[in-house]
Amino acid sequence: QAQLVESGGGLVQPGGSLRLSCSASGFTFSRSATRWYRQAPGKEREWVAGISSSGSIVNYADSVKARFTISRDNAKHQVYLQMNDLKPEDTAVYYCNAIIWSDNYWGQGTQVTVSS
Repeated sequence: QAQLVESGGGLVQPGGSLRLSCSASGFTFSRSATRWYRQAPGKEREWVAGISSSGSIVNYADSVKARFTISRDNAKHQVYLQMNDLKPEDTAVYYCNAIIWSDNYWGQGTQVTVSS
């Protein structure tokens, strides 16, 4: 059974950093394109960053470019989101998403709160 489990969220002050992790199981992770999304209260879910199956291609939303870094370790079946210089507007539930062929998997999300 395919599963994605996020971790690493929490409360951080503005300007701080967090590293989110997403552990995959039950499917061929190394062949999946993987993305991070987030959803703030009262807002629609938005795409944050994406990485190709090999890790050679990465993309970022303009709002996080130069502050966030997506990476993956296929041997460990994990994808990461390093978030630096966090801002209050980054507060949201962050979700991991993996797509392989026609299958689309989501994690349960991890809360990130940026507040002083």
